[in-house]
Amino acid sequence: MVSANTTELGYNSKIEGEVIVSRADAVINWIRTNSVWPMPMGLACCAIELMQVGNGRFDISRFGAEVMRFSPRQADCMIVAGTVTYKMAAQVRRIYDQMMSPKWVIAMGACASSGGMYRSYATLQGVDRIIPVDVYISGCPPRPEAILDALIKLQGKIKTERSASNLFKQA
Repeated sequence: MVSANTTELGYNSKIEGEVIVSRADAVINWIRTNSVWPMPMGLACCAIELMQVGNGRFDISRFGAEVMRFSPRQADCMIVAGTVTYKMAAQVRRIYDQMMSPKWVIAMGACASSGGMYRSYATLQGVDRIIPVDVYISGCPPRPEAILDALIKLQGKIKTERSASNLFKQA
């Protein structure tokens, strides 16, 4: 709502029109926050719960994340859903390396976060041993509401990044 004292504050609608002044960081982060494109790494049973957030009841599209990209070059958020074995770890790392910067990772479920109930020679005890993780989701398997909560936490992290200064840095 515009008050009658806008001319006293230095705003003249004839000169400035519909121009909004903001910091580049705030604009870039607002765009990134509302268009997170996930790369689903459905490795086990958590992938079923990840599929469920796309339906009308949970509606992941409220967060701009309904466009699941199965090409790492078009995604900016990897969701590792399920048990990561040592045999699969190299491929997970390769796909992460192929993603463009900036990129974020969500570890979904007990197995992706800590190896879960599998204490064996074949299971990686947490995906954070091979790639950096931004948000962890607990549960076995986690509920779809937990996935939406993780997206909200990731959006909060994206909002505070120094994105304008990182635009011209080499990855």
